Amino acid sequence: MLRFHWFLPTYGDSRALIAGGHGSAMTGDRPASVQYLTQVAHAAETNGFEAVLTPTGAWCEDAWLTTAMLIESTEYLKFLVAFRPGLVSPTLAAQMATTFQRHSNGRLYLNVVTGGEDHEQRAYGDFLNKSERYERTGEFLSVVRRLWSEQAPFTFRGQHLSVSDASLGRRPVVVPPIFFGGSSAPAGDVAARFADVYLTWGEPPLEVGKKIAWINALAAEQGRRVEHGIRLHVISRDTSAEAWAVADKLLANLDPREINRIQTNLAQSQSEGQRRMQELHKGRTDALTIAPNLWAGVGLVRGGAGTALVGSHEEVADRIQEYGDLGISHFIFSGYPHIEEAYWFGEGVLPRLHERGLWKHPHRLAEAEQLEGAAVPSVHESRVPL
Repeated sequence: MLRFHWFLPTYGDSRALIAGGHGSAMTGDRPASVQYLTQVAHAAETNGFEAVLTPTGAWCEDAWLTTAMLIESTEYLKFLVAFRPGLVSPTLAAQMATTFQRHSNGRLYLNVVTGGEDHEQRAYGDFLNKSERYERTGEFLSVVRRLWSEQAPFTFRGQHLSVSDASLGRRPVVVPPIFFGGSSAPAGDVAARFADVYLTWGEPPLEVGKKIAWINALAAEQGRRVEHGIRLHVISRDTSAEAWAVADKLLANLDPREINRIQTNLAQSQSEGQRRMQELHKGRTDALTIAPNLWAGVGLVRGGAGTALVGSHEEVADRIQEYGDLGISHFIFSGYPHIEEAYWFGEGVLPRLHERGLWKHPHRLAEAEQLEGAAVPSVHESRVPL
């Protein structure tokens, strides 16, 4: 079964594309208040999204605090919290995740972000270079995994991190799955050893297939299997013409000077994934359809995930099925604005995927099992073994 997640815009929301991200400031017409983010979370939960991804960085609100505030106003929705190793000790991070799991009844997923930009990391007091940050991420996850699985205190001495007599007073009943992305060789090594779900940004299917094969081969060398996910935006409407009209309007509202400013900033990025995103459009506005129903217009002004599926509900469902056939099982979507687009997708695309036998509403399934007196499956019961 395919699994769908939505996005929590903790920098604000808008009917227009929001410029910035990936180390640059972002603000929206709709402020990221707890009240507004609660509405986004409710839209995601109502429409059958399993979790919401919350970003991390100086350009958005803190992911841990924001999502913790939303636990009580949601029932089944999980929170895919992004955080950066090295800005907090592995023992404290493991403890925070355990606490979140206990108070939310197991509704935490973790998105580990190594950090692609030196200047942003240094603002947080982190002066390691990119290669060293990936080494530290591996050490960090090694310690966290042991804290979640071992009761006895242990000592770890790494090149970048060390702990002495480390243990947790409580360990999570359900260990949070680790989502992890990155397109460089060091990222692939970390993903193969520690990730439960490897994430890629929305490249054309051919390139995504190559990435899946790459990670699968590395994971096999470690005696592991990894699930795969993709991060995309979406514009889905009753007809293809309606969807592309929305994309055209978003593009028409972009200031060419803003495009040039953002592209100049992003060209300095050290992220291999960001470089690949920019290669899809090369800063041009006249060749943005890079594969059937795959539009690179978002990446003109937004760092990070820069492509969107655009088309009729049937066409978007077709493209999702195409990625699913490659091995993608987790889809993380977003739209402008997030509340309205969650309903367009939830009411238009997900029913078609349900008809094809590719998706079931996770919250309604949980409700049915509770009514029947059955236990709700844990995260691990729906996952491949490590």
